[in-house]
Amino acid sequence: MTVAPARLEEPPRRFRSARLAWRALRRETLEFRFDYPVVAVPEAALPGSLRYHVHSNELFFDMMKLDDDGIPVHLTRTFGPAYNPAYVAWYGLVSLDRWLQELDPAGEAVFRKQIDWLAEHAKPWTHGARVWTYDVELAEGRGLLRPPWISAMAQGLAISALVRGYRLFRTGSLLELAHAAARVFAHLIEDGGVASAEGGFRLYEEYPCYPLPRVLDGFLFSLLGLYDLWAESADPAVGELFQAGVSGLTHKLDHWDYRSKWSWYGDRVYLAPTHYHCLNTMLLGSVARLAGNPALVQRAERWDPNRLSVLSRAEIRFVFFLSKNWSRLRHRTWTRGRP
Repeated sequence: MTVAPARLEEPPRRFRSARLAWRALRRETLEFRFDYPVVAVPEAALPGSLRYHVHSNELFFDMMKLDDDGIPVHLTRTFGPAYNPAYVAWYGLVSLDRWLQELDPAGEAVFRKQIDWLAEHAKPWTHGARVWTYDVELAEGRGLLRPPWISAMAQGLAISALVRGYRLFRTGSLLELAHAAARVFAHLIEDGGVASAEGGFRLYEEYPCYPLPRVLDGFLFSLLGLYDLWAESADPAVGELFQAGVSGLTHKLDHWDYRSKWSWYGDRVYLAPTHYHCLNTMLLGSVARLAGNPALVQRAERWDPNRLSVLSRAEIRFVFFLSKNWSRLRHRTWTRGRP
C-alpha cells in the first residue's frame, strides 16, 4: 500500500485530460483482468475484532495523495483536490489491518490520525445526526450533488472506523459519534437522510440525489458500518436499520445482476469495472454471512470471477467496453471535471 504526498498543483487541463483518457483506455483494454487484490476477512465478524470485513492494498489508493498531516486527499479528474471522508476512513482501516498483520509498524499511528480527523471534522446535521460532508459539486449519472452533501458510504465506513477506534482506545466519545452518524440512515433523502424507499423497502444511497445513481458498493459499505455498530452496542434501533437495509438489498439485488455472471455499476449504467466487481463480490459475501441470508450468499458465489468460462470472459470484456463507452457518450463525461 503506497500513498504519495499530495501535489495539489495540476498540469494544464489539456495535458491532464489526455493523460487521464489514455490511462482509462489502457485499464479498460490492455489491463482488463478478472482478478483484483481485494479479499474478504471473515474474522472481522468476531466480537471485538479490530479487523475490517474486506482488505486491499490497492483499492482506491491510486486516487489518493497525502497532505502534510498524513490525511488522504482525493484527486481525480472529476473530484478534488478535496478531502473524501470515505477515503479517510478506508485509509485508516487498511492501515490498522496492516498493523494487525505486522506488515506496517506505523499502522496504528496512521489509523489514530484518521480517527482524530473524523472526530474533528464531524458536523451537526438534521435530527441530531453527525455527518461528514462533501464540499464539491459532483455529477453522478444523471444526478447532480451540490455541496454540502452526505453519503451512506462515507457514513458507513466512518462508523466502522470509529467502532474499531473505540475497541482499540476505549474512548467512549468515538462510540457516541458512531451512534450520531447512524441517525441519517433512519431518514429519507428528502428529510436530510441517506435512505430511499422502493416498494416498501429501504436502500441506503452512496449518492443521495435524483435520479438515484444506485451504486451498490456504497450501499454495502454502509450496511457493514451499521452491523459493526450494532455488534458493538447491541442497540436494537441500529439492528433494525441493518435488517431493513438487508431486506432492501435482497429485494433490489436483481437490478445489479448481469446474467448471474457479473455486477452492474450503479443504475445499470455500465458493467462494473473489475475492481468494482471484485469489491461488490467480497462486500456482498460479507453482508450475506453477517445477515445469514442464503440468497445473498448464492449471488456472491455466482459473481465469483473464477467461475467464468473463457466464452463468458470474452462476453464480459465486450459488454463492459460497449456499455462503458456508450455511457461516456450518453453523459458526455469528457466535459466534466475541474476547470
